[in-house]
Amino acid sequence: MSANGFLNATEVTTLRDIYGKDIVLFDEQGESTVHRIITEFTFESQTYTALQSEALRKEHEVALFKVIVKPGEEPELQTIEDDDEWETISELVDDRMYPSKE
Repeated sequence: MSANGFLNATEVTTLRDIYGKDIVLFDEQGESTVHRIITEFTFESQTYTALQSEALRKEHEVALFKVIVKPGEEPELQTIEDDDEWETISELVDDRMYPSKE
């Protein structure tokens, strides 16, 4: 995605303000994994984050999530189910992680 698309994304610190640089996620078996918060931003009124565990870092990958914030509750991470939405957010994260030199 061009830098134009990213101009509509605004950096936020929703998760960092609560958890710092790292967040612990639990899988279905209750196993915990530490993930680094790579980026957080709001795009089209929805907050997103890219997280990276040690295993993902070795593969040069990130996990993308929607950040759902309800008043008085801790933020909730939701999987991005829509393919088009996931592709857009993935491109925005790539632009953020690897800015072009145009």
